[in-house]
Amino acid sequence: MLEVKHLTKIYEDGTVALRDVSFTVEDGEFLVIIGLSGSGKSTLLRCINRLIEPTEGQIIWNGVDITAADPVQLRQIRRQIGMIFQQFNLVKRSTVLTNVLAGRLGYVNPWASLLHRFPKQDVEMAMRALERVGIADQAHKRADELSGGQQQRVGIARALMQQPKMILADEPVASLDPVLAHSILGYLEQLNQEEGITVLCSLHYLDLVQRYATRVIGLRDGRIVYRGTREDIRRMTDEEFKEIYGEEAVRVSVGPREGGM
Repeated sequence: MLEVKHLTKIYEDGTVALRDVSFTVEDGEFLVIIGLSGSGKSTLLRCINRLIEPTEGQIIWNGVDITAADPVQLRQIRRQIGMIFQQFNLVKRSTVLTNVLAGRLGYVNPWASLLHRFPKQDVEMAMRALERVGIADQAHKRADELSGGQQQRVGIARALMQQPKMILADEPVASLDPVLAHSILGYLEQLNQEEGITVLCSLHYLDLVQRYATRVIGLRDGRIVYRGTREDIRRMTDEEFKEIYGEEAVRVSVGPREGGM
């Protein structure tokens, strides 16, 4: 179980990104975080694995206080948490295979990794991960030769290399068209359902939330203003929608567009 307790993040410029956020996530859930840009979704996900340091509060995962972990403990914790980024976060000039092998950096000798020397079993694992997301034939291409959808599949394959128990996905389909969006979220759903990997995913579009989430939290101005299930989202009232997205928001049931939000 993941427990987030009274989490607050205040940046150096005084911006309050998260305000006393508390929630729990059971093992094997597919939790979706919704809200406007700037509502705190990305900060929340990055606080969980301490890519961003929280200002106050606790993050406890299976009894371990992540917020109190020292560097050695944090390295061990991060091995079990995969991260998928909106902008893919790949080394563009490196090959697809090298980018996927980066998911093993927490397990191999740092000097060997700098020289791109990975054990044979890791290379074989990387190829299996690429096969799983359907792009094994792209393994030796440069990452920047791939389409956006293919690059996000590389990101998923890289996360799989950690053999994670939890995946944090920060707007993973924001720049993809509807077909690719469903393809990427379908891979995450498969990992969630078949391997029991807990998924925390931030999304903009309610039609995708209704399709993939088991549970939902809504953020506005760094606070949780909505909690519900997939079924609750389908029955969401205009008042609940405006509580998350503002009084001027207009409900539309559209999927992501090319170069979308």
